[in-house]
Amino acid sequence: MMLNTHYESLKDVAVVISGGSTGIGAALVRGFCAQKARVGFVDIDAQRGSALAAELAANGAKAEFQACDITDFAAYHDAIMHFARAHGPCQILLNNAANDQRMRLDELTQQTYERAIAVNLGHAMFAAQAVAPSMIEMGGGSIVNFGSVSWMMASGNLPIYAACKAGLHGLTRTLARDLGKHGIRVNTLVPGWVMTERQKTLWVDAEAEQLIDKSQCLVGHVLPEDIAAMALFLASDEAKMCSAQNFIVDGGWV
Repeated sequence: MMLNTHYESLKDVAVVISGGSTGIGAALVRGFCAQKARVGFVDIDAQRGSALAAELAANGAKAEFQACDITDFAAYHDAIMHFARAHGPCQILLNNAANDQRMRLDELTQQTYERAIAVNLGHAMFAAQAVAPSMIEMGGGSIVNFGSVSWMMASGNLPIYAACKAGLHGLTRTLARDLGKHGIRVNTLVPGWVMTERQKTLWVDAEAEQLIDKSQCLVGHVLPEDIAAMALFLASDEAKMCSAQNFIVDGGWV
């Protein structure tokens, strides 16, 4: 599905996206490139990230990919600085990367806990720290954290993921207060059950389809492009007075 909305304010802005190789992240990369933004994105999937960047560049888009494990906060900081040198200082940060691996409470170890906290919450905090000084110097910017309806729905077997995604709402609120006086907007975009390749492969079976049909107010599936459409709005000047808020795109589930 192509996004038809055009935001003039997104042309030539420098955008950083985490987890951009596949799923929602890839839709974000494509969406911002379609607005003629200058996009830098990271992912641990080097093969698909490089292929996406090459495809977009061949079509005239300004897209650059860096393979990066975002749980290595120093390495991620270096990648953000690389994009700043290539595209200019980050004006829009999209903290999309996450891992919703299911696990029971009795399976939890310190190692899995620390890894999950880093990938689902920590990287967003340190990325905001990395881009905030240049945003302040430029007089504004937009940070979009990516939440989840999972904890709102009381989904099971997601103790760390749910805690992190709920925590991102708190991070959004406090950063919105701290950075708002500098013209920096901070919001949480909350996807519902999005039909990414990963979700369809791992979790979406006939029973899940019945649950979606029963739970959503709207008929149909939430697609990655639906999330990208909201992200484009939140990044644009049309959302200039939106901050510290949660924007849910879930077909009317929660």
